[in-house]
Amino acid sequence: MLTLKAAGLVDVDAGTIIRPGIVRVDGDRIIGVGGEIPEGSEVIDLGDSILLPGLMDMEVNLLMGGRGENPGLSQVQDDPPTRVLRAVGNARRTLRAGFTTVRNLGLFVKTGGYLLDVALGKAIDAGWIDGPRIIPAGHAITPTGGHLDPTMFAAFMPGVLELTIEEGIANGVDEIRKAVRYQIKHGAQLIKVCCSGGVMSLTGEAGAQHYSDEELRVIVDEAHRRGLRVAAHTHGAEAVKHAVDCGIDCIEHGFLMDDEAIQKLVDNDRFLVTTRRLAQAMDVSKAPKVLQDKAAEMFPKAETSIKAAYEAGVKIAVGTDAPAIPHGRNADELVTLVEWGMPPAAVLRAATVVAADLINVTDRGRLAEGLLADIIAVPGNPLEDISVTQRVDFVMKGGKVFRNEHIN
Repeated sequence: MLTLKAAGLVDVDAGTIIRPGIVRVDGDRIIGVGGEIPEGSEVIDLGDSILLPGLMDMEVNLLMGGRGENPGLSQVQDDPPTRVLRAVGNARRTLRAGFTTVRNLGLFVKTGGYLLDVALGKAIDAGWIDGPRIIPAGHAITPTGGHLDPTMFAAFMPGVLELTIEEGIANGVDEIRKAVRYQIKHGAQLIKVCCSGGVMSLTGEAGAQHYSDEELRVIVDEAHRRGLRVAAHTHGAEAVKHAVDCGIDCIEHGFLMDDEAIQKLVDNDRFLVTTRRLAQAMDVSKAPKVLQDKAAEMFPKAETSIKAAYEAGVKIAVGTDAPAIPHGRNADELVTLVEWGMPPAAVLRAATVVAADLINVTDRGRLAEGLLADIIAVPGNPLEDISVTQRVDFVMKGGKVFRNEHIN
């Protein structure tokens, strides 16, 4: 048995600090919270730190970004082994930042049909490399010329870097069914779809709906019959409304939502994943002017839409879209959400219990008996200063310590 001792722990449901912070761990599970330290228990003394459940990031792409990548050329330079090897470092940085579970939300690179995020997750689960628990989506499903068609990011000529149906480029109901079934066959645990345009692709207006309603319903039908949820890259208000009407479970981004779209999320009990930090931090200075103009129009609306969504009661889960912000800087998203009007307690719930609800699990997200021992510590009270989540000094995942800055 192992006991963690700290100045306090966060009850994320109540939004309060319980003092002192005592958590008992056996194997990969929490077996008790509070009370006395059992005689003979090994103790890890974390001093004045505050304990939290492991944080969760509901939108990352560990196979993109990271040290040594040339973003302008990686699509045509980096083969699948290179991407996976770089992802090892991205996964480790993410875990050490206190994020113990992530959704890897849709490859849109040439892989030869391999689901690299599934393979990365298997390696982490086997203990070969350090990283968070991964909920993989495989390849994102997108139409030809859609936002997540990689040929659109650099305006390649026809025939350059064309992706296959298995790699997510699918048009019409028959191709879409095949693409979704392929991801499920090879280990995807959710489906990612491109429902509207975006900022950093040459696909026209960011809010424009890409797939037809008929096509969206096919994606949802295939996923839901197999017990998987569907996440949709969606910015425009009309696209959000259509996505919800078609059964999409989760909206990614939603920068351009209006009050009607927000209310539709509430009425239909759907999720919104935030990704707001990128509106502050993404460097578009070297992008083509048309993309800079889109960013200048969209990014300011990200702040007002997230505040309106929170006030309306939307189920909000934290996501960063890393590497849109660097891997390992995931907690910057929490800081931005507080700066833009969400209370710290609500932000912590968005990164824990709401995220757990989104991935449909009950074994994490709280410090409670019987749950996975995914536990982090921060040097201060995050309910008063959310920025302490940027300075995680202890990380445990499944009862194993991956970071401890308190060792003398």
